[in-house]
Amino acid sequence: MTVYRGGMARVVIEYCPLCRWMLRAAWIAQELLSTFEADLEEVSLRPSGKGTFKIYLNAEQIWCRVEDHGFPEAKEIKQRVRDRIDPSRDLGHIDKVSTADLP
Repeated sequence: MTVYRGGMARVVIEYCPLCRWMLRAAWIAQELLSTFEADLEEVSLRPSGKGTFKIYLNAEQIWCRVEDHGFPEAKEIKQRVRDRIDPSRDLGHIDKVSTADLP
């Protein structure tokens, strides 16, 4: 895991336009911008190939629909971004463990 140091971070969300995943990609972009607006230089949406839904932070893939078995919840993708750009940052209620998360 690479911790990003210096400058502003860039996020790219690749999505399949044929699958109509643009709104999902835009929602994730909005969630990231709401949480990390002071830390992100850019969040961009990139139409891609059939069935693609991937998220990159500074060219490092941090989510893939196929490899990660589905789409990310906002909580999980925010934690992955935070862990790379500012691991000591508290995400408030997102970091709280709920009884639903317990085994």
